[in-house]
Amino acid sequence: MRCFYNFILNGFSNTYIIGPDGEGDAIIIDPGELNIKLFKLIEENNLYIKHILITHDDSPHTEGIRSLLKIYDAKVYSKSGEIHDIETVRVDPGMELHLSGFKVNVLGVPEPLTNSILFKIQNILFTGDSIGAGRLNKELTSLGRDKLKLYLEKHLLYMDNNTIILPGHGPPSTLKAERMFNPDITDILEYHPDEDQMN
Repeated sequence: MRCFYNFILNGFSNTYIIGPDGEGDAIIIDPGELNIKLFKLIEENNLYIKHILITHDDSPHTEGIRSLLKIYDAKVYSKSGEIHDIETVRVDPGMELHLSGFKVNVLGVPEPLTNSILFKIQNILFTGDSIGAGRLNKELTSLGRDKLKLYLEKHLLYMDNNTIILPGHGPPSTLKAERMFNPDITDILEYHPDEDQMN
């Protein structure tokens, strides 16, 4: 498996591509736009976009969908089922997808992160707007933050420490780094000290 990254100026967002070791069908996550750099990245690596995964419906994650669909015969997957009047495959938390030879696990996040989901492919977790390096979504109210922390406590903190976190904005991280440096997560670990001992 290969993972590619492209920074999108629209919304200062990240777009990711998961593809095979050689040429073949690939998955793109959160295409904020289809710029020349991203198109060259796809074509020069002999990849063909078959699946488009959307973690969040906002434009910094979705503006490239229409352009991609003009070039590639791809399916779009989102929680909402429709983006920019484009019908998508609706996905729900707990689903397991098999796309382009990869197993994709769908994880949910609580309200008020409407139409937000996480995707896990092997040891990589694509978190969209929910979790970034050293932070949770900064636009959440205190109630929304508490709900997200409760979700993390139940679902994410049991994952392997080596899980790579690729957010919709900002630099990558790992679950181990978030355990150590993300103040919201360290707050949780104060009540669950055994969690901090995971490998």
